[in-house]
Amino acid sequence: MSQPPGPLRQQPTSSELANALSACRRAFYAVALFSGMSNLLMLMSAIFMLEVYDRVLPSRSVPTLVVLLLLAAGIYAAQRVIDMIRSRILVRVGRSLDEAMSSRVYDTIVRLPLKVGNKGEGTQPIRDLDAVRGFLSGIGPVAFFDLPWIPVYLAICFLFHFYIGLTALGGAIILGALAVLTELQTRHPTRSATQFAAARNNLLESSRRNAEAITAMGMVGRISRRWGELNRSYITASGRTSDVGGGLGAMSKVLRMLLQSTILAVGAALVINQMSTAGIIIAGSILGGRALAPVDMAIANWRGFVGARQSWHRLSKLLGHLPPLAEPMPLKPPSRTLVVQNAAVAPPGQPKIVSQDINFTLTAGKALGVIGPTASGKSSLARMLVGVWTPARGTVRLDGATLDQWSPESLGRHVAYVPQDVELFNGTVAQNISRFDEPPDPDAVIAAAQAAGVHDLIINLPDGYDTIIGDHGSALSAG
Repeated sequence: MSQPPGPLRQQPTSSELANALSACRRAFYAVALFSGMSNLLMLMSAIFMLEVYDRVLPSRSVPTLVVLLLLAAGIYAAQRVIDMIRSRILVRVGRSLDEAMSSRVYDTIVRLPLKVGNKGEGTQPIRDLDAVRGFLSGIGPVAFFDLPWIPVYLAICFLFHFYIGLTALGGAIILGALAVLTELQTRHPTRSATQFAAARNNLLESSRRNAEAITAMGMVGRISRRWGELNRSYITASGRTSDVGGGLGAMSKVLRMLLQSTILAVGAALVINQMSTAGIIIAGSILGGRALAPVDMAIANWRGFVGARQSWHRLSKLLGHLPPLAEPMPLKPPSRTLVVQNAAVAPPGQPKIVSQDINFTLTAGKALGVIGPTASGKSSLARMLVGVWTPARGTVRLDGATLDQWSPESLGRHVAYVPQDVELFNGTVAQNISRFDEPPDPDAVIAAAQAAGVHDLIINLPDGYDTIIGDHGSALSAG
């Protein structure tokens, strides 16, 4: 869902995303610069019309008209190039953020179930990162970089005539109020749509993963109805957001067109009363419409902005609760003792202790078997011994060092663990045996297969150790 579970809600917000984005500040400076140049060049259309009406038509000078047209064509071409460069810079900003944070977000997705159990958000964090990157790479930020130029256009409208400037200012205030209304009206339905989308996707993934079980147990219809309820709730919330955003967006466009017509009417009245020229009518209308274009664009892209903002907050909060793991000093491979002292274990996110007061010592060459009925805590004990779950109290030590003094990468080389739900990854047999070490050591891979007694089985596969086993190991027998 959209909120971190349980104890995660009380932690401070991380600034990792802000730091990653601040690394792109030079790119944002460049976007701001190009936005300024683009907005200055946009004055050309108003100046062109002003010159045509106030100079060319009264003088009937065709050469002047041709020169003005060539000048306008050059400026429009330059503006097109500037807008293209600005767009490409924003795409690279989004890509830079993804490159800086994607590995960190993946690490968070892997670690989250070990902290809160199955209450986590699944793959929602990576979708949040995609939403932030998608917004930064789109046209949404362009509107925010153009907003500071609204006062410039309004000032020029006032220079043309006070009444023209006043009309444009009134339109800007109305559209600004529409932007605020859009924010207030879309905040809740957007949040609800995100929550229902996460629940729907989680159920869909669970159904895909357990297709055989739900079919064999006759649960397809029931699960389908449950998915249909979540899907309808998502469609309803998403439709409400689209209705509000679309309605207000359409209203803003109508108001902007009405404003341009109003400016034309005001200009015409000024010309009739000999208080202005005909060129100022057209130029004022163009500048008035241009002054409100950023607000209109911001309202049109408000849904994407709200979604990206919510994704930013969720992702920042989650990263703050799971800071990067510090790399401990490498220790020598364990070879002497495993000591468990007064240990107790509880599932992640659960206050209930499932095993407690565990004490034993194993020296090199010794073995210990643990037996007991179902749900007696055997698997929980195994997870604690390999460092997957942190002891609720007490310690687990290898050669005197607690497990948190080992990095997961180094500890995994020395401690073997086979979970109850075994799953292989899409790749070759050799890659899975070598734990996707790059490049895999052929001698070590073969030695491991021979020790497990599966070497002959593997070499009889279509491509031997290079056989692609498919997603979830689908190319191999479960046995």
